[in-house]
Amino acid sequence: MTGFASTFLNQFAWPWAQRNLIWQFARREVLGRYRGSVLGVGWSVLTPMAMLAVYTLVFRHIFKAKWPGVEDGNMSFALNLFAGLLVFNWAAEFLSRAPRLVTEQPNLVTKVVFPLQVLPWSSLLSSFFHVLVSCAVWLAGCLLFGQGVHASWLALPLVFLALVPTLLGLGWTLSAMGVYFRDLGEMVGLFMGMLLFLTPVFFPLSVLPDFLQVWVQFNPLTTPIEALRQIGLMGVWPNFSGLLQLFLIGLGVALFGAWLFEKSRKGFADVL
Repeated sequence: MTGFASTFLNQFAWPWAQRNLIWQFARREVLGRYRGSVLGVGWSVLTPMAMLAVYTLVFRHIFKAKWPGVEDGNMSFALNLFAGLLVFNWAAEFLSRAPRLVTEQPNLVTKVVFPLQVLPWSSLLSSFFHVLVSCAVWLAGCLLFGQGVHASWLALPLVFLALVPTLLGLGWTLSAMGVYFRDLGEMVGLFMGMLLFLTPVFFPLSVLPDFLQVWVQFNPLTTPIEALRQIGLMGVWPNFSGLLQLFLIGLGVALFGAWLFEKSRKGFADVL
């Protein structure tokens, strides 16, 4: 247990000492992604809005879907849908890339002494940049077509913070396993594609039967998505106990992921 505690403290206290390195890597990832493009970081705004438009067209106008419990209208449907996509896309972008974090940069493993723990931290931070941009667009929509500004908006950071330990733990796990199992990246991409329709993105949790709600709530993305809709579209405070529970469970996931990463990294150089 001492080894587990030591690993946990190292992974969560150590990054503060390496914050400049983490920031530089995250900044390089964001700028490198749009280097040479005409719109640059404007794609981070255009992409989620284009996805939102397509999903709204398909579900609202082709399938004639309505969002339960809200006034019928395109913007109400779109804003509820966008809230789900905002959280899901953050997780999908980070987790889909996680298995390749180490294998894409073999020189950091074989030729230099480098703190590899930086990679999941910086990747999570760079993917969160797109969340911030999308969240600004979504809040603007809530302001214009939703409930307006409410004190509950102050709880927005807690929604994303509650999910951080879970994502980090999965990131450490997948990046370590991805070195040894190269098919893992394709498997994660396939899994996230299926998970999109098993997460309350296109529907609220309340429309499911009680026995299904219990199972869907095991999905760590469910609580943040529901909390985001409560804050922005209903103007009420989220379920703080649910967010706290997610955060505490996430700490356990992060502890396991950190331990597995530390145990596995000894063989990275041999494989790469």
